[in-house]
Amino acid sequence: MNKTYTDLHRRTFLKGVLAVGALSFSSRLLGQSTGSLPGDKVRLACVGIGNRGADVVNSLHATGLAEIVALCDTEMEAPHTQNILKKFPNVPRFRDFRKMFDKMEKQIDAVCVSTPDFSHFPITMLAMSLGKPVYVEKPMAHSFKQIELMMAAEKKYKVATQMGNQGHSQANYFQFKAWVDAGIIKNVTKITAFMNGARRWHGKNYSDYLPKQPIPDSIDWDGWLATAQEHNYNKGYLNGEWRSWYDFGNGALGDWGAHIFDTAHEFLDLGLPTEVEAVKLVGHSNFIFPQASTLAFRFPARGSKPPVELTWYDGQNNLPPLPSGDEAVIDPNIPPPTGGSVGSKNAPPPGKVIYGEGLAFRGGSHGSTLNIIPKEKAKEMASKLPEVPKSPSNHFANFLKACQGREKCRSPFSVAGPLCQAMAMGVIAQRVNAKLVFDPKTKKITNNKLANELMDGVPPRPGWEQYYKM
Repeated sequence: MNKTYTDLHRRTFLKGVLAVGALSFSSRLLGQSTGSLPGDKVRLACVGIGNRGADVVNSLHATGLAEIVALCDTEMEAPHTQNILKKFPNVPRFRDFRKMFDKMEKQIDAVCVSTPDFSHFPITMLAMSLGKPVYVEKPMAHSFKQIELMMAAEKKYKVATQMGNQGHSQANYFQFKAWVDAGIIKNVTKITAFMNGARRWHGKNYSDYLPKQPIPDSIDWDGWLATAQEHNYNKGYLNGEWRSWYDFGNGALGDWGAHIFDTAHEFLDLGLPTEVEAVKLVGHSNFIFPQASTLAFRFPARGSKPPVELTWYDGQNNLPPLPSGDEAVIDPNIPPPTGGSVGSKNAPPPGKVIYGEGLAFRGGSHGSTLNIIPKEKAKEMASKLPEVPKSPSNHFANFLKACQGREKCRSPFSVAGPLCQAMAMGVIAQRVNAKLVFDPKTKKITNNKLANELMDGVPPRPGWEQYYKM
């Protein structure tokens, strides 16, 4: 990065901070009545437009509430970006999100971020510092510290934020809340959560990083790495393969946990665990995620609510123990993971079993609703169940309406952050293959020096430090 461009970017950042201090936002940003009609379309910049990013852009556009005004991707015009480029042929294109903001800051109301997990952080922090609401795919970020800083920035800049766990605007969200409020789900002490589908790293083993290949002109490799540590270019990291690597992804847990136990985490007020134990790892590696994992998250009592142990199972042959009388919850709307499958042969689809006082509940993923198990108990309870309200908007419309001041985001960073931090601690337990003891007051792991260092993630590369200071 040349000095002139760096200086320009820093001036843009400072200008944004001053604008925030002066509260010079349009009503699109804060939902205040300052001259912009609530019905105006939100001018949306999209960062990451291929693969999953294309789905997000299309879903936001399909609400009819957004005007796509900028497209950004480090592999702009690569094969996987073509569908979006053809759909929006006249929209300005960028390979570097910093240049996008430098040129179009005043034409952008909000931003969606659908890049790999490890690069969510700098894009989101810059957007918020400039007063832009942000929709970010799950998990929020790559490390515990990054998530902590994003939650602080949400408070500081007072912008709408939404993490992309779409089930948080679907039937499961409203059912879980209604059942907790009515006392149907109460005094939960145990949760079993699982994702046993095939993943990209299954069957693979690496003793080092991938070998160096020439960097093609089709990618901005420095921009792709963002705040991550320096790596040699290899095409084997691209197009979702980054999920396999600790340095870039968050594994099956970070990918699917936010779709499986998100509502339990929010409505049971789980917060952060005091222990996370790697109960079982198959194929532990220093580079890629295990072939199978069993992780125990131990959450302390919260007021009158008892302690909860949440046990996570991933791996095609690492099947969870399920209660008798249980039946799989299969939702045809659940998308399969890219580069894998929803369930493996003879394995259940992703889901959870929740054990409360006198009742157990079986649920799937995303917006799938809970069933009371066994069936006999469900029949007995049928007349006692409360009415569950319908969702007024899907997850994408909810975000855009929040930008307009018409709704509040259902998965803001204040809600999604602790969930993602708990999952980030699970990833650390996988990396060090140990039991972690966590102090919620100091937010430090007290029994493992390396694990505690991993809470901060790797130091940003030169030129990328400023995103940790916004």
